[in-house]
Amino acid sequence: MILRKNMGDTTVVWLKNSNQYLVVEALVADLLEELQAGIKTTTLAQKLTKITEAPLTETTEFITELETLLNSSSTRTDEALTHDIPKQFDNTVFYQINDLVLKVDFESEYELALIHPKFAHLEITPPKEVHHSYQVFSSDSHLFFYRNQQSVGSWTKKNSHYFQGKFSMKLIEDTHQFPENEWMGIFHASAVSNGKESILFLGDSGNGKSTSLALLQAHGFQCLADDFVPILAKNHQVYSFPSAISIKRNSVPVLRSLYPTLENKAEFHFPKVNKIVRYLPPNNDNYKQNRPCHTLVFIKYTPDELCKLTAITKQEALQQLVPDSWLCPEKSNAQEFLNWFEKLSCYQLHYSNNEQMIAKVQKLFNHDL
Repeated sequence: MILRKNMGDTTVVWLKNSNQYLVVEALVADLLEELQAGIKTTTLAQKLTKITEAPLTETTEFITELETLLNSSSTRTDEALTHDIPKQFDNTVFYQINDLVLKVDFESEYELALIHPKFAHLEITPPKEVHHSYQVFSSDSHLFFYRNQQSVGSWTKKNSHYFQGKFSMKLIEDTHQFPENEWMGIFHASAVSNGKESILFLGDSGNGKSTSLALLQAHGFQCLADDFVPILAKNHQVYSFPSAISIKRNSVPVLRSLYPTLENKAEFHFPKVNKIVRYLPPNNDNYKQNRPCHTLVFIKYTPDELCKLTAITKQEALQQLVPDSWLCPEKSNAQEFLNWFEKLSCYQLHYSNNEQMIAKVQKLFNHDL
């Protein structure tokens, strides 16, 4: 099954089996739809030869590759293993998100370190009432995650980042009361709000997403989410995610005067991704809020470069957005993603001057470009 969306000169198709989004020529989209309808590869190869005048051997090979692409499946990253829940846990933490209270049991310091640093600002003393309980523990080379004594999933320790993603997803489900299949996607971005709408900042690690978010937060804007940005399918709204903002070591001098306590915060090392970070609590006092998003900004801090904001094509934006995102594999959600993406304004922002960056973002929110 495929979905197709024409966006000006760009055609985007979604392939259900692999949950892939591809930017293709209109002719390729036509061929994929005809393959889906059951038209034989030999017939399509002959048709393509007449259109392009390419040799039949080449067009046959091309149609065969499209058929393989259409039928390819995504690879599961979680496992279905179960395990008896330990009778004793070394660490129990209580988190409060507005009126929601979670009890999280971590078997050891290893599991605690995977989750707690970015949520430490939510910790409270043991309360009288708990709404949900999470259990996190390990056995041999696997991590196990249970919610209210029911298995959520298991992962090898080398895939601990998938466990972290699932933990965050359950947190989102319990905070906002929407199940996983109702979310359009989770984006590796920073979401900033002016109280009425939001903008997503995207880019490779180290390009300045979180640092820019921290700077904007200190200048009157609000942090909706950092690194893990959830958007609901039915309304295309960005919902708040209660984690702290991750600040890399080389950004501390830039933010020191704005956040004096950052200097003495603990550092956390992530050797797999070569990162050393500190965590800055967001200025968000309502973790249930949500805001519309009509703008994507692919940001890049480059020393000594003039502040420059330029529009980019949908093709460029999609190719940067999708690889680092989780997009729901449901057909209806994929259609909502395409509908949302079609209406977005997409930009590239290069900057070295923080004040100029903040001024550009203010103009974006004011629709004054």
